[in-house]
Amino acid sequence: MVEILKCKSGVKTTLLATATVGIFSISPASADVILHAFNWKYDDVASKASQIADLGYKKVLVSPAYKSTGNQWWARYQPQDYRVIDNPLGDTADFTAMVNALRAQGVETYADIVFNHMANESAQRNDLNYPGAAVLGNYASQPEYYQSITLFGDVTNGLFGAGDFHGSGDPQGPQCISNYSDVGDVQYNRLCGAPPDTGLPDLDPNNWVVEQQKNYLTELKRIGVTGFRVDAAKHMSNYHINQVFDTQIKNDTHVFGEIITSGGVGNGEYDNFLAPYINQTGHSAYDFPLFAQLRSAFSPGGSMNLLIDPGAYGQALSAAKAVTFSVTHDIPLNDPFRYQIMDATDETLANAYILGRDGGTPMLYSDHNESGDNRWNDLYQRNDIAAMVSFHNQMQGRGMTVISASDCYLLFKRDHNGIVGINKCGSAQDVWVDTSAQQLWWYRDYKDVLSADVQTISTQWHNFNLPARGARMWVMQ
Repeated sequence: MVEILKCKSGVKTTLLATATVGIFSISPASADVILHAFNWKYDDVASKASQIADLGYKKVLVSPAYKSTGNQWWARYQPQDYRVIDNPLGDTADFTAMVNALRAQGVETYADIVFNHMANESAQRNDLNYPGAAVLGNYASQPEYYQSITLFGDVTNGLFGAGDFHGSGDPQGPQCISNYSDVGDVQYNRLCGAPPDTGLPDLDPNNWVVEQQKNYLTELKRIGVTGFRVDAAKHMSNYHINQVFDTQIKNDTHVFGEIITSGGVGNGEYDNFLAPYINQTGHSAYDFPLFAQLRSAFSPGGSMNLLIDPGAYGQALSAAKAVTFSVTHDIPLNDPFRYQIMDATDETLANAYILGRDGGTPMLYSDHNESGDNRWNDLYQRNDIAAMVSFHNQMQGRGMTVISASDCYLLFKRDHNGIVGINKCGSAQDVWVDTSAQQLWWYRDYKDVLSADVQTISTQWHNFNLPARGARMWVMQ
């Protein structure tokens, strides 16, 4: 590749020598876009099933479905009882109706799973009996209703007791995690807030606990759930995970874990937690290594060259294992992770990358402004996002070849059917491409799904202009 400065607009321009056929090429993969309908009520998801399908989403991840109380979003991540679905988002009947409504539109339902801990109710009671006397009393006061929404088991009795939790037999009692680099500490002790918080009671993977968790997953699958997101997988031993997610549970099911890291190979969190999780469970996972590369590439002084092939040097998960994203719910909603929020324009460009590339299963987060940033509120239906999803769906099964890259931009094609250009810099970039070497079709319009721009190739060398701080996603007509 030869880089020169052309007088044309004074813009740095990249020419590809005619003998060059792309910088990097990977084999095609097929992956449907997941909509993370974060904290949506189940009947709201059901009512939007047709719209969700029309926008091109094939799967919807919903917030945890079990017995929980409290209107705050984080209360959904504090389970009281697996045996019934009953929380401010809806009950078992609502959840089932939602799954059926999505399925009728050809859209699958994924469930968010919280198996590391139960709810922190130390402010209300001193015991570790779940769901606890108050909840059992509520069940008893409405026996017909609760029997109608019971997934499994006998809700006239409790589910877990003190012996089902880590640390309950220790002389000093349960401990909070003190060293987040120590695997044993992270996977055995409690997630706690600032003192005097005693933390989330950490479940022990004994036979009874494992059986109840498997019963829960089995019932969700019976309703029609086809995928599971494993929340806080970093805080569970792989032994525990494999006992629950056995061959039968995993059959015909997409399982992926949430293990937050700040990098890929060579990063302590990756080496100690994420790599062992993938290798020992066979599950997929959030691609936090790629997210770290995205943040680096789009940062001031960063280079788009980082996004040519991050997987080649261990900074992205394999295509088959990766769930890709530009933001997850934890990033804006939890103060320790807010430093990872990207600039709004950079995040949009990052979405063009993950939805334009071949590799990984893209996930898009859409909330109701729980964070107060007013950025992700109803993002799922934003015009540019819908256009990116459309591009992704049209390019399924098409191979990817990087045509050209610099510190400012990345230009790649999806076979001859699509071309993606992303420019992070503040000035437009002209990229001259040998269309014969790249096997792009002549006398056919390439129309950008994000704008009215149309490129018609009619000569060997063609200039693709990438607007400042913008993206183009051209589809051959």
